[in-house]
Amino acid sequence: MSRPLLFLDVDGPLNPYAAKPERRPAGYTTLRVPRDDEAAEGRTLSSRRRPLRVWLNPEHGRELSALGYELCWASTWMASANQWIAPVLGLPELPFVDFGDVLFQERPDGVHWKTAVLVDHADGRPFAWVDDEQSALDQEYVTAHHRGRGLLHHVDPRIGLRDNDFRALADFAASLRNG
Repeated sequence: MSRPLLFLDVDGPLNPYAAKPERRPAGYTTLRVPRDDEAAEGRTLSSRRRPLRVWLNPEHGRELSALGYELCWASTWMASANQWIAPVLGLPELPFVDFGDVLFQERPDGVHWKTAVLVDHADGRPFAWVDDEQSALDQEYVTAHHRGRGLLHHVDPRIGLRDNDFRALADFAASLRNG
């Protein structure tokens, strides 16, 4: 049996962006990422517009790798996650979901704009999706449209991934192996 997919959002689960801005969480390091428009124009971090502050815990890469999933970025960072996020976490270059034309496009049914793309990407494979923006509507969509098992695991963007989140992901992977 192939390993289940683990769709990883960056902002919220890995980068607790909603934490108190003056208090970096213990174990996290600060990364400064130039804004897309500045990077495209070749501007440096000293440009007038402040770079994006990202907090990452380098231990998360090891913990995620140990879970037994095939890791895949499911973030608006898309390919940029391999440039900026993966090195800090000690992760290799990972595949990413290309959200293309649906990026930030609200759906009339209230389902998150990522959900259908992730179900299509999984193509029946079991998956866990770690994000801070899922709702019951997303779970209903996955249940109705996905042939395999799917875990939608919500992470509080004020605290990011914690031990209980890693346990929930490990338990789901174990349940797949045990039938």
